[in-house]
Amino acid sequence: MTIPDPVALSQALIRCPSVTPEDAGAIAVLETALKRLGFACHRLRFEENGTAAIENLYARIGTQGPNFCFAGHTDVVPPGDTKLWRHGPFAAVVENGTLYGRGAADMKSAIASFVAAAARYLSTGKPYGSISLLITGDEEGIATNGTKKMLAWLQERGERLDHCVVGEPTSTVRAGDTIKIGRRGSMNARLTVRGTQGHVAYPHQAANPLPVMAALVSRLSSQILDTGNEHFDPSTLSFTTIDTGNAATNVIPAEARAGFNIRFTDQHTPESLQSRIAEIVSATRKQSGCEIDVAYQISGVSFLTKPGPFTELLAAAAQKVTGKRPEYSTTGGTSDARFIKDHCPVAELGLSNATMHKTNECATLEDIGLLTDIYSEVIAAYFANPPR
Repeated sequence: MTIPDPVALSQALIRCPSVTPEDAGAIAVLETALKRLGFACHRLRFEENGTAAIENLYARIGTQGPNFCFAGHTDVVPPGDTKLWRHGPFAAVVENGTLYGRGAADMKSAIASFVAAAARYLSTGKPYGSISLLITGDEEGIATNGTKKMLAWLQERGERLDHCVVGEPTSTVRAGDTIKIGRRGSMNARLTVRGTQGHVAYPHQAANPLPVMAALVSRLSSQILDTGNEHFDPSTLSFTTIDTGNAATNVIPAEARAGFNIRFTDQHTPESLQSRIAEIVSATRKQSGCEIDVAYQISGVSFLTKPGPFTELLAAAAQKVTGKRPEYSTTGGTSDARFIKDHCPVAELGLSNATMHKTNECATLEDIGLLTDIYSEVIAAYFANPPR
């Protein structure tokens, strides 16, 4: 069996400009590599209510349990101004031991590392159970036609994932120095305060929504939601925009809008937070007499894979390769682990996140090699003694 070079496969994936929702051939590159190793591959294309169709891939070798899954995404964020890049964002140039390109860190190199690690293990014989990959092209977007629908498809087929590693760039300096064992939840809210438009010279004939919005911003921003706990940093509420769309200097606007995001620990649910916000909004509505509406969008609830046999297996594998014990963390944004956690224990382990989503995104060849070695140790340890 020929073991794929993780750097060469990373380059092939990066050269596919798969900015969400475009696939640009990335799934086909991965499918070809996996079929050569004997994986049964299923291309899954989902679309819904006018949203863009998304290419996804589920690949599995073996039919018995346990089923160890690697999850990730081939879609990437836009490169921005390409003139600011050291090399073309999709050229996948290696310079001085570093691979440059959009997706080098987040997270095409991790996908390539897993393929190479799986090939190493398979070259020694068939796995005790099954190895699978759950790869979406819709992680960086609205995540409507990706991992959620793939998991539903697996359930319909009666397939089970027993444990999962997501290859998000979790590390800070060196591959394997941090393992994400959970994430805070994320909820966006949109406030609308409706008053009465009027002339600024006759404010008594208008109802100005701006002071009301200012009061709401102040009251909500001053909320201490919690102080965190053993595994999570404190929850945060951050305003992201305040606007009226009013270009006139002599008109009191009829409406003001604002948006904020809450990143919350496992001490809260979306419902408990919405109830707390409703109390503040209700009190402000009574004081002002203005109509106030709140609309919510929940990106994901908080989750935690408690330290235990599975996380210890991952930590021991990383330590064996790097010589250092990784830290457990729950920081950062959301990932598709928020969907997978409802199906099996999941943790995130990948490259350094120092350049993700940035101009000149990159990963060192040394780190790609380290990550491949770590994944190899994870697979070997997993099938030698599957965690319960």
